[in-house]
Amino acid sequence: MALQWLILSYVVAAEVVIAVILTLPYPMLLKKRIVSLVSLILQPAASIVAFAGFQLLDLYWKNEHRLMCSSEVCTATERDRYEKSIYKAQRNVVLCAAGILLYWCIFRICKYNKDLDYLEELEKRCKAE
Repeated sequence: MALQWLILSYVVAAEVVIAVILTLPYPMLLKKRIVSLVSLILQPAASIVAFAGFQLLDLYWKNEHRLMCSSEVCTATERDRYEKSIYKAQRNVVLCAAGILLYWCIFRICKYNKDLDYLEELEKRCKAE
């Protein structure tokens, strides 16, 4: 069960690195090449949105069907185990949300840079006429 969260955490870390690389100031030629490379990676990487969404649904279902340990019948170890599972679930929800949000941010940064390139080319054509 922990393998899926390990994979998701590595993907989120990679998304953070890509977002940082995209937002750093580079010369225009290098920036265009980086944006085009990341744009090629974005389409296959869209599966992370579905994967994180599925994990969110799984977390929701597990939360709805979790045994509650709030009465006095529960022992201290059961209560600790229950609280630990709640903390893990909250951490995993944050991880899924970060994965989806970072993918969207990378997509918008690439789209912004492509639109900027298009407008610069349009401006050059208008000045040439």
